[in-house]
Amino acid sequence: MQAVILAGGLGTRLGSMTAKAPKAMMIVAGKPFIDYQVDLLRENGVDDLVVCVGYLGAQIERHLGDGKGRGVRVRYSRDGPKLLGPAGALKRAEGLLDDRFFVTYGDAYLRAPYGELMDDLVESGAPAVMAVFRNEGRYGRSDVAVEGGLVVRYDKKLKTPEMRWINFGVSALRREALARVPVGREVGEEEFYGPLIKERGLRAFEVRERFYEIGTPESLAEFERLILGKKGQAAHE
Repeated sequence: MQAVILAGGLGTRLGSMTAKAPKAMMIVAGKPFIDYQVDLLRENGVDDLVVCVGYLGAQIERHLGDGKGRGVRVRYSRDGPKLLGPAGALKRAEGLLDDRFFVTYGDAYLRAPYGELMDDLVESGAPAVMAVFRNEGRYGRSDVAVEGGLVVRYDKKLKTPEMRWINFGVSALRREALARVPVGREVGEEEFYGPLIKERGLRAFEVRERFYEIGTPESLAEFERLILGKKGQAAHE
């Protein structure tokens, strides 16, 4: 299976921590965050990675290389002189994409049943399936409304009462879903998913286990506690 990692952002919420390194290269318990992400994806059957890079992306490229020795193939798509946003970066990478693929973020550690998520895409025939978590405002602002197995609203800014879920951070897409995305222009998530929602083409796949991300100093510290806890548990087994 193939996954796209969107790792081109500036990481401004991390302040001075990203002055000299992109978020994906933040050191957690002795190694860059992206190593944990690549390991997790590989363990879930993903062996082909396309990494969309922008800000300080050369550091990611030097670190991961072509993926040999990690059990995966890694290729890169570069934003160019200006950032393109999540969907714009996906569109730029279109020539590297399979007919079906996952898309996730370079600051997200997401323990999900990836095989089941992809099966949902294949069996439903839908153009896209978004993994969602019933958040109820616990881990950030809930931004997704679900009805009848479909995402019926997604808005990261305007909260409404029916928004009990949150975008978990990984979706399964068909390449054809990118057909409406313009080339070379910054395109955000809501602009990309909006037409799919309107056409009832964005399915919701509920994940029960919470997500982790490293977008802020607090969430980075929380993820490090998770990793250190795993290492401590392994040492006692």
